[in-house]
Amino acid sequence: MLKIIPNKKDIGAEIVCDLKKLSNVDFRKIKSALHKYGVIFFKKQKLTSSSYVKFAKNFGKLANYPRLKGLSKKYPQITVVQRKSSDKGPSFGEQFHTDSIYTKKPPRFTMLLSKLVPKKGVANTEFCSQYLAYRNLPIDIKKKLKFVKGIYSSEGPISITTKERVKEKGKKIKELISAHKIFKKINLNYAIYCSPGHFMGFKPKINDQLKLKKFLLKHQVKKKFQYSLQWEKNQLAIWDNRSMLHQATPFRGNRIMHRITIY
Repeated sequence: MLKIIPNKKDIGAEIVCDLKKLSNVDFRKIKSALHKYGVIFFKKQKLTSSSYVKFAKNFGKLANYPRLKGLSKKYPQITVVQRKSSDKGPSFGEQFHTDSIYTKKPPRFTMLLSKLVPKKGVANTEFCSQYLAYRNLPIDIKKKLKFVKGIYSSEGPISITTKERVKEKGKKIKELISAHKIFKKINLNYAIYCSPGHFMGFKPKINDQLKLKKFLLKHQVKKKFQYSLQWEKNQLAIWDNRSMLHQATPFRGNRIMHRITIY
């Protein structure tokens, strides 16, 4: 029987079930919880690559990540996100961001499946609700940015966290740049749709844009909008890439995660 356990802030929820034994009603409940809480997670899920991909396809078309090669020819949609104890730089994704926002059509959802993790409480993923961030944004800022787009680059500030992995097994590709409206309507609610890790500027340029940029990026990631997910082995998390920022926390040790992004 499927059970939904929301977090205290209503940012995120644990769902207790067996992902290999879901009915159509169960899927509807899972999708509804994802829309409501922004990020949901499932513990103790021993999924093969085949069952992982099969589950992910219930949420839409699977994307191929443009910066790294896939797990294998059979499973190109699964990206291996790995941290080694010998790595000296920051962890992959160690800054609040939205996945692949520098593409013309960024993914709607992202999934992570933990294959190897350090001890519990180390190597968390932090999430930040952009529904709440928008709701708490001053009215004058909402008016000023209503029709403004953000410009995003694959070589933005967060790109430093991908260099070790790209060097190992990445694709040699040119810089990717795209622009998207700062505010996005999702499921009848507005969210701030801006990735601090990729943000390069406003389009068109606006008055006091440096001051406004500093305010916006700081406002987006306030602690009161955040939830920190503790990882265990064989745990799956899904989040709405449009309404939730996320980042890896700094850590030393070995970790292997399998990621899928979904249009």
